[in-house]
Amino acid sequence: MQRTIPTPPWTQTGRQIESLVRKAILKFDLFKKDQKKIGIALSGGKDSMTLLYMLKAISGRGILPFEIEAFHVSGAFSCGASLAEKILQKACDEIEVPLHILQSTQTLETLECYSCSRERRKLLFTKALERGISTLAFGHHKEDNVETLFMNLLHTASFEGMLAKVPMLRYGVTIIRPLILVDEASILNFSEQYGFLRVMCQCPVGQKSRRRTVKEILKDLSQEFPNAINNLSEASFKFGTSKALSPDLNQPLSPVGMISENPF
Repeated sequence: MQRTIPTPPWTQTGRQIESLVRKAILKFDLFKKDQKKIGIALSGGKDSMTLLYMLKAISGRGILPFEIEAFHVSGAFSCGASLAEKILQKACDEIEVPLHILQSTQTLETLECYSCSRERRKLLFTKALERGISTLAFGHHKEDNVETLFMNLLHTASFEGMLAKVPMLRYGVTIIRPLILVDEASILNFSEQYGFLRVMCQCPVGQKSRRRTVKEILKDLSQEFPNAINNLSEASFKFGTSKALSPDLNQPLSPVGMISENPF
């Protein structure tokens, strides 16, 4: 059966995701008024692929048209579940989005989350700026934000999740997170509908990470309190600190300080 390219008109799930992406763009002022180009950190997992299709779909539809370029960090290990590079290239070609493949130097002997995240972001930022792109979109969703909030609270007594928009002043790049209001279940549903869901993480470190432990804790918590994720998400926007906006902290996160976010 021929694969359906994810483009509007969407199914109900697609419409819901697009609506929340548009809401996030307006609520958090993610786009500049004269936005000409946006880069996407494309890991190849369900989140970044959903982001790719959504941003491509809304360009020129109620929003001024903008160009999109995708950036994929390749290497021995991936952060999260991802598609093969040939499939990524085909997906980007289908919707006319240039794809830039960057090479990580991580090996099994040196692999750990902090250095991997730092290297990947440096590769992404450098290539994006070379392409004249200063806004880079990441595929973090609602649960990613809540997990980060929980990890920072437990490890550093800091009530701080992911910010929807972070100007990385030291690098001249602004990170945006258009999926931050979208729940992971909707993304799973959407990726299954269009055939780009992958379930196995290729990173041996990620299989035993503290983030994975927190994910399981939040899963158990949600069984007792069904609105826990939504409420924690809203609380992060209302009461969360914004230390990431400080130039002194606007840099790759310390392995002994604030909890590192996923590089994608």
